[in-house]
Amino acid sequence: MPASDQRSVHSTLSPQDGVRNLLANCAQARPGERLLIAYEPEDHGYFDADVRNFVATGATEHGLAITLVNVGFEFSRTDLPDSLAHQIADFDIVVFLSRLGDQLRFSDLPIGPRYVVCFALNGHLLGSAFGSADYRAFCQIKDAVDRYIFAATDVVLTCPAGTNVTGCVPEGAAKPSDTTSLRFPLSVFSPVPAAQFSGRVALGQFLTGTGSRYYSGYTVEFENPVFAMLENGRLAGFDGSQDDVAKANAHYDRVAELFQIDRNFVHSWHAGIHPGCGFPWDIRQNYERWGGSAFGNPRVLHFHTCGAYAPGEISWNVFDPTIEISGERIWDAGHFHLERLPSGQEILNDFQDVADVFAAPDRNVGLGD
Repeated sequence: MPASDQRSVHSTLSPQDGVRNLLANCAQARPGERLLIAYEPEDHGYFDADVRNFVATGATEHGLAITLVNVGFEFSRTDLPDSLAHQIADFDIVVFLSRLGDQLRFSDLPIGPRYVVCFALNGHLLGSAFGSADYRAFCQIKDAVDRYIFAATDVVLTCPAGTNVTGCVPEGAAKPSDTTSLRFPLSVFSPVPAAQFSGRVALGQFLTGTGSRYYSGYTVEFENPVFAMLENGRLAGFDGSQDDVAKANAHYDRVAELFQIDRNFVHSWHAGIHPGCGFPWDIRQNYERWGGSAFGNPRVLHFHTCGAYAPGEISWNVFDPTIEISGERIWDAGHFHLERLPSGQEILNDFQDVADVFAAPDRNVGLGD
């Protein structure tokens, strides 16, 4: 598709389109319901204030009674603050415009409200195809990938930088528990257990956290290519220059000691399913922000490592993955071919806006290529 046609596909989108998608299609909000917006102030450098303003305005127009609460940011939070836990029962919907929601996405939350964790960090992302493409389609896409991959006899992961990993999901294995919150936009399939996967993983020249907990030295960059050696769900070592390998080992030693977790456990992996998930900023400007939104692009596959739980504390990021599932290339060099999945073409036929996004994917993932 010519560049001019690609621009015209999404040129009329606005943040309000993303807000309507979030409220109507994801949260299933109904007029008269009560919405709590749990936000993180913009001076933390993660969420911009404009996304909060757009959601609040859109919610009012949708007929919702809204309350905003500043939940701040804590580096290592594993449960709801008491003050917020006491308020939640009064609401039908809780939308997290804060890293707190991401930190708690695998935790048990009080029964009652519908919880939504927003990964559109600013008005640009909210008003892009990432925020506006119909949420309901991506629920179907996720389910289609899950069914296919969890029934696969073999899976092969490769990338241009030299990743070569093979494995499978154990026969009869149940799909792992997903998050307790709705994710908006929905941009990855269910984590695939890594216990029966082995090979070499190209690390994309850095290691960074998973958004579970934050700590000083959250990201380590390498001077040269580094590979992680994976053996049946365990980190077996690193391959690269002496200095880079020493840096990687020191990082794992420090994080494992900091949280008293299993240093070499590799929990699972998954890849992006949302071709509208662009990140037009330089990854090196803010790895934390990059890791909290860009993972949904099909050009990115990541492993959850360091800790015997999802999502672990250190992620391995593979760029432009090819994922061959039972002999079929569903991802090919970072291109997600939904039409190659059973029911994939039907989804594209049913949701024209999503078909448009797949026809003109956003290839920006912060690499400047």
